[in-house]
Amino acid sequence: MKKLILSTAALALAAGFATADVVRMGTEGAYAPWNFVNDAGEIDGFERELGDELCKRAELTCEWVKNDWDTIIPNLVSGNYDTIIAGMSVTAERDEVIDFTQAYTPPDPSAFAALDAGLDVEGGVIAAQAATIQAAFIAEKGWTLIEFATPEETVAAVRNGEADAVLADQSFLDTVVGSDGLVLLERTEMIGGGVGMGVRESDQELRAKFDAAIQSMKDDGTLNTLIAKWEVSSQW
Repeated sequence: MKKLILSTAALALAAGFATADVVRMGTEGAYAPWNFVNDAGEIDGFERELGDELCKRAELTCEWVKNDWDTIIPNLVSGNYDTIIAGMSVTAERDEVIDFTQAYTPPDPSAFAALDAGLDVEGGVIAAQAATIQAAFIAEKGWTLIEFATPEETVAAVRNGEADAVLADQSFLDTVVGSDGLVLLERTEMIGGGVGMGVRESDQELRAKFDAAIQSMKDDGTLNTLIAKWEVSSQW
């Protein structure tokens, strides 16, 4: 992926969204059904549809930017885009660096996928995407953790025997189980505080606009309709 390189002066100009009502929406594009790149090479999924509708209600113009997960917060802070809308759970640690809108989905259960339905995950090697709530959960439990940069690599690690199971959002794992012998385990974990949009701490006006738009979608039921369509979480 090409990365936008900005001079110090340009970064200063880009740090606020207010100049033209154009909002650059940063997403990973690799976490179906939340966000992914479709066959036409465009950002697609629940958060693409949600983000476009939120921008419409907030009377803003969306531009979509794909960014790797491991640098998604630093590149928001440095001004390469104006929001994060990437299946990011609200956590106290992240909230120390950026601000969040209200959650647009409740917490999604985290599930385990493995090749052995009877696996004892507490005694196994568990794969998770780096810098996620799942990786933090495994580390806090003191289990054996192996981290990867992308969600696809975590699943591949189970398939090739490098890990015994992968822990991720159940909605993501639902898209990969059933192939190559992968099955969901019965055990799930409720971690994280729901998923919200991330914004820079200096962009309180932008956060307020999206807060209002999210609330309006909750109030009229369209948010629950999208959640059901994409099967990303429980409904409000």
